[in-house]
Amino acid sequence: MKSPRILSLFCAVLAGVFALPPAAHAVHEGKIQIVLLGDSTTEGSIPRRIVPQGPHLEQVIEQLLAAEGDLPPVRVTNLGLSGEYIRRLLDSGRYDKVAAKLPGVDYIFIRYGPNDVNRRENFDLNYPKDFRELIARLRKDHPAAMLIPSTAIPLNADLAVDAPKAKRMNDLVFQVAAEEKLTVFNVYPRYASEQAKGPNMLNYRRYALAKIPEKFHAFVQPFVLPGKDPQVVVLDNRLDAHLGHLPGWFDDRHPNLAGYHVIGDETVKFLAPLIRAKVGAAKGKP
Repeated sequence: MKSPRILSLFCAVLAGVFALPPAAHAVHEGKIQIVLLGDSTTEGSIPRRIVPQGPHLEQVIEQLLAAEGDLPPVRVTNLGLSGEYIRRLLDSGRYDKVAAKLPGVDYIFIRYGPNDVNRRENFDLNYPKDFRELIARLRKDHPAAMLIPSTAIPLNADLAVDAPKAKRMNDLVFQVAAEEKLTVFNVYPRYASEQAKGPNMLNYRRYALAKIPEKFHAFVQPFVLPGKDPQVVVLDNRLDAHLGHLPGWFDDRHPNLAGYHVIGDETVKFLAPLIRAKVGAAKGKP
């Protein structure tokens, strides 16, 4: 049986532990928590099917932040979903299911727009309203997290054609961010500059097998994704020499693995200084 003196000391230690102030930032399980919210250009479903081992966007960000050498470990959770737009994220219940209760979140990147502009009625009015509603939900559920609205990436091989369409979406992102006093992660210029080196370097090719000349069907078999309407999917330019002349061969603008490396690299350039400043502030450094 413990003596009264030892028992009193034990109780005092426990009281001290429970009286400690909360952490200066929301580190969970020893890692800074980063969440990616977005559509198919965030999820990367096709590269995941073709190259399951990756690295995919969240892994690229984790590995590049680790390579900085002076930052704490991070965990990146990719909640992107193909076809998603903000209204559907909220109304479908998916937000409540996958995002609302995540523990200890530090940074949340929000990148929507392409599906919103195509599927949300009265886009120019409702997209900012939806964005503000999502921000309000995130602030309520993750009060310690830094919210980071992000611009869309180019979705046309011809950047001159893409620019006005992207500007319509991205101007609204900047508008909402200014109203909500948030800093925008503007990934569009970096992606556009990399794409300018070769208009189809950063996107995969996805093409209906039925539209490919029959003489090539055996040749492309290793690249066929089976299904009701089989598709030939290539993450790079290997089949361009044979099929690049087909109408629409380059039309799918979703990022390939190289595209996700561009997004990941630019994300780390944006995020690493923020993490340094936050960790320094937590340590009481200027």
